[in-house]
Amino acid sequence: MSEHVGDHRPSPDGPHGPDAEHRRPPGVSDATVEALGKLSEALEVVEHARGLLYGFHRLTGTADLALDEAVSLLRAAGQAGLAERVEQEIIGRNVIHGRWTFQIVEDYDDHYYSAFKDLERQARDELAGGRRHLFEAEMKESRRSAGRPHHEALPTSAD
Repeated sequence: MSEHVGDHRPSPDGPHGPDAEHRRPPGVSDATVEALGKLSEALEVVEHARGLLYGFHRLTGTADLALDEAVSLLRAAGQAGLAERVEQEIIGRNVIHGRWTFQIVEDYDDHYYSAFKDLERQARDELAGGRRHLFEAEMKESRRSAGRPHHEALPTSAD
């Protein structure tokens, strides 16, 4: 991004440019804003992956609990042998060697997610005074049509 937030002129739609929390601090280069933006983008992908992992955890647990009813229905249908196999081979089974899904989620959170999140925050703190989404805030400024409805720089008191 070659455009710097501080270079924006007032627009006819009232408050202009990002709020103070999304303005580039003095001396922060375009390359730094772009790098922090890419780091933030990667963290967003990790957040999405984490959500999918939690979905996997919940769906697997829901399936395991539903098997209790399946076992009862199999027994009621006269299929005691199959009910016994489901109960002994599948219910409570590890999904990965030695682990249930809660253990997978915990390992992901403790050894990858938290380290990634901490490093991204530290990078923002060191390079941009802790400001988040500078790249996106500047992109918004460069892409919005100042003065047009629904292109306001900031929310108004009526919002």
